[in-house]
Formats: sequence, C-alpha cells, structure tokens
Amino acid sequence: MSTDNLIKMANQIAQFFATEPDREQAVKGVQQHLQSFWTPAMRIELMAWQVEHHGECLHPLVQAALAEQGRAV
Repeated sequence: MSTDNLIKMANQIAQFFATEPDREQAVKGVQQHLQSFWTPAMRIELMAWQVEHHGECLHPLVQAALAEQGRAV
C-alpha cells in the first residue's frame, strides 16, 4: 500500500476520533484502531514515514498515537 494512502486513512481515523472531548481518549482510540485493524507492516511504514518527515501532513492525533506506540515497542 502506498504511503499516501496510509496517511489519508490514518488522518480519516483521527478525524473520527477528534470528536471525542477527552484528547487522551481520542489518542487511545486512534492507537487502538491502528493496532486492531492495520497490519504490522502498515504501522511500521507509517511510523517510518513520520520519523523521516517529522509528521508533516499527519493529524496531531495520529502523531500522538504513533508516539505512544513507539514508546510501547
């Protein structure tokens, strides 16, 4: 899958969870969705892209979710 598609999908997920009034819960929602429905290869590709591009184009909730995921590794 192309990185552009991963970015688009991740941002759509974040937009859904952005309606959550508690930011921590929103980040956890994004993180849980990525963990549950994305393959490890998809998550690794998105995290690698984020590191290389400093998260530009990624919704802040995606950035936070990936940062949390990175700490858990």
